[in-house]
Amino acid sequence: MAREGAGLFAAFRVLGRFSGHVPHVLRYHGRHREFYVAVAVGRSVHTYNVKKLGIVAVSNALPQDITCLAADRMLIFASYDNILHAFARNKEVVHTYEGHKARIHLLQPFGDHVISVDVDNVLIVWNIQSEEEYLQIDFDKATFAVSALLHPSTYLNKILLGSEQGTLQLWNIRSNKLLYSFPGWGLAVTTLEQAPAVDVVAVGLVSGHIIVHNIKFDETLMKFQQDWGPITAISFRTDGHPVMAAGSPVGHIALWDLEEKRLMCQMQDAHSTAIAGMTFVPGEPLLITNGADNALRVWIFDGPGGTGRVLRSRMGHSAPPTKIRYHGQNGEQILSAGQDGTLQSFSTVHEKFNKSLGRGSINKKKSKKKGLKLDTMALPPITAFASEVAHQSDWDGIVACHQGYITCTTWNYQKTSMGAHKLRPEEFSKHKPIDIYATAVDITSCGNFAVIGMSTGQVDVYNMQSGIHRGHYGKETAHEGAIRGVAVDGLNQLVITAGSEGLIKFWKFKMKDLVYSTELSSSPSGILLHRDSGILGIAFDDFTVSVLDIETRKIVRTFSGHHGRINDMTFSPDGRWLITSSMDCSIKTWDLPSGCLIDCFLVDSAAVSLTMSPTGDFLASAHVDDLGIYLWSNRSLYSLVSLRPLPADYEPSLVTLPSTCPMQDVDVSGDEEPCDEMIEYVSPEQLGEQLVTLSLLPESRWKNLLNLDIIKKKNKPREPPKVPKSAPFFIPTLPGLIPRYIPPEEENDTQSKVVNLGMLAQKSDFCIHLEEALSTNEYKAPLDLLKSLGPSNIEVELRGLAPEGGGSMEVMLSFLRMIGMMLNKKHNFELAQAYLALFLKLHLKILSSEPKLLEEISKLSMQLEETWVHLQGLFNQSLCVLTYMKSALL
Repeated sequence: MAREGAGLFAAFRVLGRFSGHVPHVLRYHGRHREFYVAVAVGRSVHTYNVKKLGIVAVSNALPQDITCLAADRMLIFASYDNILHAFARNKEVVHTYEGHKARIHLLQPFGDHVISVDVDNVLIVWNIQSEEEYLQIDFDKATFAVSALLHPSTYLNKILLGSEQGTLQLWNIRSNKLLYSFPGWGLAVTTLEQAPAVDVVAVGLVSGHIIVHNIKFDETLMKFQQDWGPITAISFRTDGHPVMAAGSPVGHIALWDLEEKRLMCQMQDAHSTAIAGMTFVPGEPLLITNGADNALRVWIFDGPGGTGRVLRSRMGHSAPPTKIRYHGQNGEQILSAGQDGTLQSFSTVHEKFNKSLGRGSINKKKSKKKGLKLDTMALPPITAFASEVAHQSDWDGIVACHQGYITCTTWNYQKTSMGAHKLRPEEFSKHKPIDIYATAVDITSCGNFAVIGMSTGQVDVYNMQSGIHRGHYGKETAHEGAIRGVAVDGLNQLVITAGSEGLIKFWKFKMKDLVYSTELSSSPSGILLHRDSGILGIAFDDFTVSVLDIETRKIVRTFSGHHGRINDMTFSPDGRWLITSSMDCSIKTWDLPSGCLIDCFLVDSAAVSLTMSPTGDFLASAHVDDLGIYLWSNRSLYSLVSLRPLPADYEPSLVTLPSTCPMQDVDVSGDEEPCDEMIEYVSPEQLGEQLVTLSLLPESRWKNLLNLDIIKKKNKPREPPKVPKSAPFFIPTLPGLIPRYIPPEEENDTQSKVVNLGMLAQKSDFCIHLEEALSTNEYKAPLDLLKSLGPSNIEVELRGLAPEGGGSMEVMLSFLRMIGMMLNKKHNFELAQAYLALFLKLHLKILSSEPKLLEEISKLSMQLEETWVHLQGLFNQSLCVLTYMKSALL
């Protein structure tokens, strides 16, 4: 059974995705006079301005990941599989080109046409506007497998093709003729790039050779060689310096001096993966590079020696993140530890606030000397960490443990670097054991102490300011098995530890004494403490989750329903929800007060880590083999969401991961009828017939009915109104070119001075309704009419009930019966009191002389006395209980 409508969480956007393996494209906007760089990220195209490297546009998502990218002055061309799309205004798809039968791997805009080549060696020239094939050329894969494509500058209607066999061919696209075939150098061509000089082309080979060749005379001008593998990208400086840059698969960039024909300098470790794309900004000393390491960098060449430095960059994790946690209480920063060994901070507000705290190292000085590739001092990836903002400006506020490593590291968020201390037990200070490592870590809310659990069952406490060991729990070890989780309460009174042997232990934080130990039904895989409410979430190896109250030290809730290992869990800020993720690709939300599952959805890849914003507006998740951090908005904050328990046969739906652009939450309530559980509850006018119920009218409608004469006296004007000054006399004219006066209208209907007594004798609607109610005994209509009137109108209506006011004794009797009906139903109780009091004040003399009215008044008196005695008893009982609660010593 599937639930109608949307769930509790809606896909919002992704953080930390900046680049992929597809080379970027540089564009110039003539009207803005600014350069823009377009990068393929997953299924979308991101457009950044080069000036600040700020994102200016995100395209609509394609059905699959983009594999090839190109651009001309107006459009961006992106392909996936065998389909080519053209984006306009960096946003929407305006053209689609279908005709290839294999994956497209080369694109080249060509005036009013675009050229695409697939892996089956089929070249198609498309007409951009009509989306029709202009030309198709099939090449023999054995003799000429196209591997590079270039339109030489000033060569009209001609393209240059490079092949895996090493030969090059110059084709005229308009006449469909092969103009010239270059013999090549016997090695596969990987890239072709136009040099600033006409007729000169740089050819990158698979062997690492770069050939600067004149295609007009078929002459090689110069030849260079790199020892880092095939050439992945080539670019030329055009700001007056004869420099050529060449990329490599290992992430290094070589800069070659074309005048002296020598290597000028090397930029080692520009990227941790292959250089996917590399472009010099025309006329500026700026180089833009991107790679599959999820980094986009702008380098500036303004220093001595010709080497470049990073001017601006946008970078995320180069390997999937493994643990994410919100940092601080404002919900604007997410700390993320990845398999690449780095610890990074991503801002949910703007990318310019992102920080990289770097990579863990045993010795930072030695690591810098050896470089990224040869670094043997690098620490393994972080498996768990804890952070606290208190005292983070005074000393390190983050502590982390690493995969299979005994030493825990501290990190400084303010300095965005690894901290000063290495935390390890004293007995292992001189030698490093092989099979002992840190498994769990927590930091106190004051930021002064770190609690670290080991695989041997040992739990140690360290001072964060000095890094000094401050003791351990238990005689030798706290648990017999490995520590699966540690937690410290908000007041530094208790330390809670979980061991793989199936025990949860409570320790005094300061005295290190064991307070309580409880045995679990299964071995725990992890624990999470919500400090504000004192509830502990425990995930088990048998795929169940339990909630333990640390005050009573008893399990209060147990949830089952996952079918895979529970990867992570997080509490909502108020402690009402527990959200869990599992290897079964589901994310479930459990309501702790009711003990029920209230939301569940599936994702394509399992979420390895979850964290909920301290403000409750977003849920963040990290997934298997995914570089991004995905934000899900909490729909209960801005729309009507059902929080009722899901049925036992509920089938969760598959939800697509959010893209970079914030997704609009589609309101389906207008298209579909709301189901029963989504209908908003409307309270009835009266909950029960035995309950005294007041009306919803404001006090101004009934509270001052007895004091209207006093109010009128206070509001009486002190002086008569003044006659306004006479306005100047103007003769009215008719509109038009010729001025004409309006003739005076003759007054045919002369007003009579005789008063029409029929108008005075007309009964009001209230009197008519009361007369009808005498026979039908239905007083809803007159009561509703009276409730709609103001205080002055109510007084006029009640005065008109007497015979001298145009009423009758029957109407007055009907009014008294209406009050009796209101007292019987115990509804609109205060209105009945106010209306009756005003009626008695106005008509007391008439009531005393009429026996029928006196009889009805006596009945009302008995009803009032009975109701008031009942209410007085309830009031007295409540006052007694309240007085006892205030005075008794509980």
